[in-house]
Amino acid sequence: MTPSKPRPSDSPKQLLLMRDSPDELRSIQARARGWARVLKLPFRQQRWRGQTGEFAGTGTGSSLDFQDHRSYMPGDDPRQINWQAYARTGSYTMKLYREEVRPLVDLILDASESMFAYPAKEQRTLELLAYIVEAALQTGATVRAFAVRGAVHVPLEVDALVTGRWVSELGKLSATGDAAALARLPLRSGAMRVFISDLLFPAEPEPMLAPLASRNGRGLVFAPFASAEAAPDWQGNYEFIDAETQQPHEHRVESDVMQRYLRAYKRHFDLWKNAAAKHGIALARVSAEAEFLTALRTEGIAANAVEAA
Repeated sequence: MTPSKPRPSDSPKQLLLMRDSPDELRSIQARARGWARVLKLPFRQQRWRGQTGEFAGTGTGSSLDFQDHRSYMPGDDPRQINWQAYARTGSYTMKLYREEVRPLVDLILDASESMFAYPAKEQRTLELLAYIVEAALQTGATVRAFAVRGAVHVPLEVDALVTGRWVSELGKLSATGDAAALARLPLRSGAMRVFISDLLFPAEPEPMLAPLASRNGRGLVFAPFASAEAAPDWQGNYEFIDAETQQPHEHRVESDVMQRYLRAYKRHFDLWKNAAAKHGIALARVSAEAEFLTALRTEGIAANAVEAA
């Protein structure tokens, strides 16, 4: 028995569509601004390339972070000459400083229907999306975003993410049970790549995660989960509804079946965590039932997916 994306048919078959409520989305975004001041994305854990900003880059610039000396060359800015060294040696030398840049963030939302299968999980998905946007924008990062479902993706405008207008773009994505094709996304070299997904794919984790770390990328995965799928209390006869296809299928759940499911569920995420570690990707599962900051801290800090302000 392998974990998939079913839910009992006595759960709501139609999504509550909290994401269609502008007032609710604005409320989530407002709370996210506060969360982003408490927990930060781990921008300071790597060097960046990009436009002028506040984070250490890979080149030299004019920040206060002294890096090295070198000999003066024609065309150099005379303001960077070390005049004290010239007074001692009679030779012109240049002070070099660490370049400061704005980091790049590529945000990827897994728009599979399972991400919205339970009300609490739908809300946690939207909260994670809002938090990532706010945490990136508050540091001056350059953000690009995509929604992906199977092999198809659509770009999401950042201002639309803040206002909630991104929801209409999801209508362009057909329902599918296929794994998200991250390799098809135009991810930028050297970007922080943040993937929000429940990871409930019948695919090998390693090929899926590899694009998040390619071309000097820094991969982060935030995986929302509901207790109804992580620790269900099923017992007896059930008609399940596949969250992706909406197709029903009947099962009788006895205690041995339940134990097999729980073992398979744990093994599934152990494989994802091992694959993430192999590629240097931070993976944090985020409970849908706990308070947001508590849920994010639980695995996020230990996994280096977030850091305290």
